[in-house]
Amino acid sequence: MRYYLIAGEASGDLHGANLMKALRLVDAEAEFRFLGGDLMVSQGGDLVKHYKEMAYMGFLEVLMNLPAIMRNLKQAKSDLLKYKPDALVLIDFPGFNLKVAEFAKQNGIKVFYYISPKVWAWNQRRVLKIKKVVDKLFCILPFEVDFYKTWGMEVDYVGNPLLDAIAAFEADKNFREKHGFSDKPIVALLPGSRKQEILKILPEMLHTANRFPNYQFIIAGAPSFTADFYTQAAFGTQALPVVFSDTYNLLNCAHAAIVASGTATLETALFHVPQVVVYKTSAVSVAIARTLIKIKYISLVNLIMDKPVVKELIQEDCNPQMIAEELEKLLDGNYRHEMQKNYIDLSLKMGSPGASEKTAQLILQTLTNKH
Repeated sequence: MRYYLIAGEASGDLHGANLMKALRLVDAEAEFRFLGGDLMVSQGGDLVKHYKEMAYMGFLEVLMNLPAIMRNLKQAKSDLLKYKPDALVLIDFPGFNLKVAEFAKQNGIKVFYYISPKVWAWNQRRVLKIKKVVDKLFCILPFEVDFYKTWGMEVDYVGNPLLDAIAAFEADKNFREKHGFSDKPIVALLPGSRKQEILKILPEMLHTANRFPNYQFIIAGAPSFTADFYTQAAFGTQALPVVFSDTYNLLNCAHAAIVASGTATLETALFHVPQVVVYKTSAVSVAIARTLIKIKYISLVNLIMDKPVVKELIQEDCNPQMIAEELEKLLDGNYRHEMQKNYIDLSLKMGSPGASEKTAQLILQTLTNKH
C-alpha cells in the first residue's frame, strides 16, 4: 500500500515515525511519502516538506503567515493527487489537515486521522466536518471517545503513542558524564518546539533559573533549532546548556521541570517528574483564545485527570516570580509527593503501550476490506 502522511510539528513527527514503523510490520509492501520531520525520514520514504516550514502558533502568527500556509496547502494537495496513495494519514495539526482531508475526500482518497483534532477544546462544531471528510478517526486520549459519542460519532481509542515511545526508551547511564553535567540536581526546561513560543517562554524560564544556585537548569532543545538560536532567544540572560534529541534522558535524570504547555507536559508526567506548566504567546492570540476555548485546563495532565494535578501559569502569570514560587514547592515535601501519586493514577488511566500497532492494524484492515 502507498501511504501519504502529514505531520506539522515535532510531536507529530514522533508519532508519525512510530506509526510508519508499525505499518511496515503489518504491510511489507508499505511505501511512504510525507510532510513531516527527521524522525519520519529515518523510517524511509520521501519527505515533501519539513514541519519547521509549517509550524505557526497562535491566531496572530497564523494570520501573519497566511500566504506561506496557503502555499504549503496548495503544494500538499497537488503532491497528494500526483502520488495517488491508497491512504492519507493525517496526524493532529487540524487547521491544515482538515483542509487536506476535505480535498482528499473530494478526490476519492481514503482519509484516516491519527491523533484526533482537539475539537473538544474549541469550535466543537468542527466535529460535523470531521464526520463528513474523515473515514476513520483514532483517538489517543481516554476522554475523547465519550466526547465524540455526544456528537453521534464512533471513534477508535488506540491508547497513547507516547507510551510506545517511552516503552522503547533505554536510559543512557552516562548521560550526565557525556554532557559534562555536575552532580547537582537537574531542573529540566522544556520551552516548546515552535520558534514563537520559545522566544516568549524561554526568557521567563532563564530568569527563574538564576534564583536556584543549588540546581543545574538544562534546556531540552527542539531538533529544528541550533544552540545559537537558544543563546539569542535568551535575550542576554545567563546561557544554559542545551541538550538536543535527548529529552527522555534529560527527564529521566531530572528532579523537577518547567514545561511549556503541549505534549511535553504528558511526557514529563509519564516520567514522574514534578512540573510546573507555563504558556505565553502574543496578547492578541491569548485574548482571542480566552473567548473561544471551552476547557478548564490547558495541560494534558490536568485534562486527562479532570483536576488540577499540575499548576498552570498562563500569560501574565508566566513570570519568574510565580514560576520560582511553584518550583520551590516541587523540589521537596508533600506537594511534590502528592503530584507523583497523581502521576501513578495517570499512568493507569493511560493504559498500556501499543497505539501505533493498533492504529496500523486498523488502517490496513479498513483498506483491505475496501478492495
